Amino acid sequence: MSYLDLNIELTDEQIALKDATHKFAKEVLRPASLELDKLENPEEVIKSPVFWDAMKKGYELGYHTIFIPDSWGGLGLEPLEVHMVLEEIAWGSADFAIALGVACFPAFFASMLPSDRLADEILFPYCENKDATFIGCWGITEPDHGTDTLAPGTPDFTNPKITGQVTARLDGDEWNINGQKASWVSNGSIATHTLLYLTIDPSMGMSGGGICIVPLDLPGVSRGRALNKIGQRALNQGEIFFDGVMVPAEYMLVDQESYESMLDLTLSTANAAMGAMFTGVARAAYEEALNYSRERVQGGKLLIEHQMIKHKLFSMFMKVEAARAFSRAAMIYNYNNTPPDTKYSIASKVFCTNKAFEVANDAVQIFGGYGLSREYPIEKIFRDARAALIEDGANDSLMLTGAHSL
Repeated sequence: MSYLDLNIELTDEQIALKDATHKFAKEVLRPASLELDKLENPEEVIKSPVFWDAMKKGYELGYHTIFIPDSWGGLGLEPLEVHMVLEEIAWGSADFAIALGVACFPAFFASMLPSDRLADEILFPYCENKDATFIGCWGITEPDHGTDTLAPGTPDFTNPKITGQVTARLDGDEWNINGQKASWVSNGSIATHTLLYLTIDPSMGMSGGGICIVPLDLPGVSRGRALNKIGQRALNQGEIFFDGVMVPAEYMLVDQESYESMLDLTLSTANAAMGAMFTGVARAAYEEALNYSRERVQGGKLLIEHQMIKHKLFSMFMKVEAARAFSRAAMIYNYNNTPPDTKYSIASKVFCTNKAFEVANDAVQIFGGYGLSREYPIEKIFRDARAALIEDGANDSLMLTGAHSL
């Protein structure tokens, strides 16, 4: 179902982009994510041709380059267009939306800090890839560190008693990397490259970090099993181990001198994207409930003819529209300004994921018993929405980081 876009200045090209993305989400991503959700073992998911066919189709259409300028071969979209695409993709599948978004992390950072070597070895090969054989992941979460890795500017971030578990030491013209990233690394089990957030100078606490591209076929890299979780099961997540992994010095994009400011940019970019995606998830839940209420008869009349259901549906509608308005504004502002005002991206992520969960919860209630069954997709949407309150930073902890800047 389409929605009334309140932006009356959209061009024909932008409307066509939105429609084409919705078609892809409806015909490819949603059916694939529902089928993969039924698989008991997450290892089956990443071996399934259903998973790889959906990823390859996303690559063929260029959605893996959504954040990369067209000068490097990316889609080169404006922030408003990025929002529209992310909302539509996540309307179809939150799990595939995150997988495709995270896939570009190494190339995205290489495009911001380019060199001839990075262009030849990372940027162009990634943008030209059409069969999902070049996949990135975001290596930041650790066994002892979660949302605290996403708290730049807060007092504890510079506490030397709190340091990361993956370390890097310069050895000649290479970096020697050791440590472990936790099970929550998105695309962790399938990625060919990681954008690795690590510790260079532990005396600076969590602020003494670096950001490095690491090819995951290097000696010393190993991985754990894919994570088994309640929602977003088409989003592969898994731990990665580094044991004396040697990486060219040029692959260290950011050192401890600028790490905190680049982490702030990462947080702003990722949280704004989450706001857009979970606007799509909220809309998916609302539309499922609206359609069901037009078909289901209870008490001698359609559900939608009952006042209580009308009230609940309109409340859900308002939450979706508020989420879109807020997340678009935050994304457009922060994707156009350096440095970004990160508290707005954080607020967008927290607000939109909370609203997605609330709307999905109300939708389950409207479905009644069927909302708990796998006969309808709403129970999966509910589980997917619940995961978003934790991923990319737990909402309650993110709010403390955002509040610090107030």
